Amino acid sequence: MSVPVGSVPVQSVPVPCLSFRQPFAGLVLDGVKTVESRWRPLLAPMQNQTLGIHIARRDWEGEEWRAVLSGPLGMNRAQIDALLESGERFGRGVVAGLVDVGPTWLCPAHLSEAELRPLERSAVLIGLEQKHLTHLSNPRWLTQPISSRGDRDLWTVEIPAELLP
Repeated sequence: MSVPVGSVPVQSVPVPCLSFRQPFAGLVLDGVKTVESRWRPLLAPMQNQTLGIHIARRDWEGEEWRAVLSGPLGMNRAQIDALLESGERFGRGVVAGLVDVGPTWLCPAHLSEAELRPLERSAVLIGLEQKHLTHLSNPRWLTQPISSRGDRDLWTVEIPAELLP
């Protein structure tokens, strides 16, 4: 699609987008979080497609992610602080990057500790039973953020080609 800006056409790409609260948006784009969890299979139709990552203005309520980073992932306070700072590089209320969407599956209600722990590390979250999990890969930051309001579900954002990584 070509959108005129002044007299120079700018190429853009329509991309489905989903809003993530911090620190999860930054953790996805920095490749630490590779499994997304939702109560419904929102990302199932997105398999084998690219998803835009919007950084919501609000933070995630709860600190269980910090326990996963410092516990199973073995990060110290300085590493966690650096990771959080990296995730804030573009601020809030912006489309900041892209990720490829893999398969979605329902996490069983009863998993052994050995089966559950790797999922919790990948999701940087505990309590995954009965949630729909989606594998995310190939995270990449845009070269510049795109200011945008978020939404509860998927929406489409036009990303100018020059901002693609």
